[in-house]
Amino acid sequence: MTEQTLKTTFRRRAERRGLRLWHVWIVLPLAFATAVTVAATVFYTGWDLLEARGLKPEHRIDSQTLFDLVKLSFGVVAGAGALVALIVAYRRQRVDEDGALREATRLHTERFTTAVSQLGNDSAAVRLGGVHALAGLADDAPTRDLRQTCIDVLCAYLRLPYTAEADLPARDPEARHTYLSLREVRHTVIRLIRDHLRLNPRDPHSWRGHHFDFTAVIFDGGDFSEAVFSGGTVSFNGAVFSGGTVSFSGSGFVGRKVDFGSARFSGGAVSFRRTVFSGGTVSFRDAVFSESPVDFGRAQFSGGTVDFGGAGFAGRKVDFEGARFSGSTVDFRGARFSGSTVSFGNAAFSGGTVDLTQATGTAPSGLPLPNGSPVPTGLLLPSTWTS
Repeated sequence: MTEQTLKTTFRRRAERRGLRLWHVWIVLPLAFATAVTVAATVFYTGWDLLEARGLKPEHRIDSQTLFDLVKLSFGVVAGAGALVALIVAYRRQRVDEDGALREATRLHTERFTTAVSQLGNDSAAVRLGGVHALAGLADDAPTRDLRQTCIDVLCAYLRLPYTAEADLPARDPEARHTYLSLREVRHTVIRLIRDHLRLNPRDPHSWRGHHFDFTAVIFDGGDFSEAVFSGGTVSFNGAVFSGGTVSFSGSGFVGRKVDFGSARFSGGAVSFRRTVFSGGTVSFRDAVFSESPVDFGRAQFSGGTVDFGGAGFAGRKVDFEGARFSGSTVDFRGARFSGSTVSFGNAAFSGGTVDLTQATGTAPSGLPLPNGSPVPTGLLLPSTWTS
């Protein structure tokens, strides 16, 4: 995403927010018609409550009645004038608010352009400044769309080409120095996203409900612990976890869709310990668990769907020890267990469905349940594991 593309996106979104007001010659008749309708309703309601049977005819009126009629006429005119003044004041207020929003958007765009240019700087320190500037702009954004644009840029930065530590040239101090600088910037982006996803959704700086695109991002560490992904869509599709420790411990996946499809866990360690899966769809379909130890220990699967269909477990340990399956549909159909140590020890199955009927390979430890315990309702195992 180039700087020019980002400017164009901002301009188009600003154009779509243009103030739309009905023409005054449409508003006035509608307002008068509404006022007459309300007045007529009140009049006939009072007529009914007074149980009136008709009007007493007067062939001649006295001066007091004539004066009351004149006052009524002037009252109608004054009311109409007040109604017109109210409509004009309302439209002026809307125009002023729209002008203030346009000015805020203009200032936001100027600051945004500066922050984006910092992200492209050769200096890691300047890039860090750009990252913090974008996070601050997201907090101050006058509209939800502008906040999402700032978030999109931060995620796009993580998607830029990146060389992990394991792929660095041997004995090249300069390359390692550059790598460490870039890693610090990337981990700062992750930390800022996590901090905003920890905030209560009523907090004006909370980023919950927004979309996060980590497609094909290379993660060599990073802390998402206790972050709550709710409302928006989150994609880790094709992401590579290649080193360091990436923690989702205590995080929550609540609502909408979170996609880890085709992700590769090939180095370092990844923790979903105590993570709560309680709504929407979380997909690990076709993910490859090979060299990373992945910890789902004490995770809670209490709602929604978690899909491990077609995932490959081959290599390091994947731990579901102490996990609680109490309401989710957890689908392991087509999963392949070959050469890895997968453990369901002390897992509790008290609701929902955990379907391994079409899984292949060696049964994970803890399945079927030890000591001849009956298979809980909802836990579906291949016949070859229970025979």
